[in-house]
Amino acid sequence: MTSDSEELSPESGNEPTPEFVTRFEPAHGTLVPLADGVARLTVNNPGPFTFHGTNTYIVGERSVCVIDPGPEDEAHFLALMQALKGREVTHIAVSHTHRDHSPLARRLKAETGAIVVAEGPHRPARPLFEGETNPFAESADSDFSPDVTLAHGEIFEGDGWRLSALHTPGHTANHCAFALDDRGIVFSADHVMAWATSIVAPPDGAMADYMASLDMLLERQDRIYFPGHGGPVADPPAFLRGLRTHRRMRERAVLERIRQGDRLIADMVRVIYASTDPRLHGAAALSVLAHLEDLVDKGLVVTDGPPSLLGAYRIA
Repeated sequence: MTSDSEELSPESGNEPTPEFVTRFEPAHGTLVPLADGVARLTVNNPGPFTFHGTNTYIVGERSVCVIDPGPEDEAHFLALMQALKGREVTHIAVSHTHRDHSPLARRLKAETGAIVVAEGPHRPARPLFEGETNPFAESADSDFSPDVTLAHGEIFEGDGWRLSALHTPGHTANHCAFALDDRGIVFSADHVMAWATSIVAPPDGAMADYMASLDMLLERQDRIYFPGHGGPVADPPAFLRGLRTHRRMRERAVLERIRQGDRLIADMVRVIYASTDPRLHGAAALSVLAHLEDLVDKGLVVTDGPPSLLGAYRIA
């Protein structure tokens, strides 16, 4: 974690915020080749949080790994089985346990006998405070349990492919990206996406974890990311620096709203996210809460009791 002065100062070199790319043809139900031994199949589950749908990836040729099978969706399952026809599925890798990514793993495992690998079951980034409820509890696949839990950097492989697990908590506590290290390819799931920033919503997510995960990925200097929604991230180092700048700007915006007299998260959201789709203001409030949790932990902001959506905040 950087020091408070570094966190609040202008970014070195005036790094730009990311240029989000919203051009994307999902080709629902059709297998789209992306690179040698890498193809994408997008679920037809568009929405404000899923963009044009969840991306499932197939890695390998004769024996393959399926990354993020997706939700329980009959059309997607049939399209996936057609794409896998004549090939052995040895592994099913799950990036995290939101219901648009993991539930179909159970049916795919039953059909193929593949091993399910992931960081672990669903869990919050921190315990719930007394009286607190989890606003995203219904979106969590709490029944998910991998056959094999993966440590950071742990490798699993098949015929012609070798993937390593990259723990990237922040969006969820159990979020994991997967890397074809010898090719500079990372399947970044919901941690880094070209079309929008990732939701960081306590208690499932944590802003400090998210920022640390960005820093870890920046150290790698990979060539291309294939995310959980939308199209590829073509220049990961530049995009990651932009995301880091964007989050720091959001943090400064939260601090500025408090300095201007805002005490409640709802008041901050109305100003900071004035141009954002109102359907996303609930998620925006949770993102502001994630920043406030981090700011309280740093000693820059205070509130009575633990940080909460309904709490009142002031500069320390």
